[in-house]
Amino acid sequence: MTVPPSVLGDLLDRIRSADARLVCVDGPAGSGKTTLAAQLGDALEAPVVHMDDLYEGWAAGPDGGAANLRRWVLDPLVAGEPVRYRRYDWIDGAWAEWHDVPPSAHLVVEGCGAAARQVDALGAFRIWVEADDAERLRRGLERDGEDARDHWLRWMTDEAEHFARERTRERADVLIDGFGTPS
Repeated sequence: MTVPPSVLGDLLDRIRSADARLVCVDGPAGSGKTTLAAQLGDALEAPVVHMDDLYEGWAAGPDGGAANLRRWVLDPLVAGEPVRYRRYDWIDGAWAEWHDVPPSAHLVVEGCGAAARQVDALGAFRIWVEADDAERLRRGLERDGEDARDHWLRWMTDEAEHFARERTRERADVLIDGFGTPS
């Protein structure tokens, strides 16, 4: 999914007018969050933190990265301290190297759980990206391989529960479909 320039321009205008330093791109797996976050990061000259780096694997579920997001990213950001996080290596099944996040006027966080309620008090600009389940599963298996099907199906169930509890879609400032257009 690539967001058309006109839609990206509108998003950037809204982010800037909201005076939001933290931009959270959330939505179900395979919906197009990573692609949109990369576009936003480039346009805002902002670093992008991926929730996939903060989960401790499939078993952590969509809620599993929240504590690491808070501890490694949000708390230091609010305190004006350096932001750094440890990346989880899904292949090795272990925590890997640390990443320093360069200071910037904006920080983009993308992934399932990026716009959980814990970001509300920080004045985050929340973007919800969605696509239908069949398309999301197709994209996920194209990326991760057929061997990941059971993990994907379980994750899809878990994230639906997470999003219902957090009311992430309803709290979003902007809704984008998985093909790059506002919905």
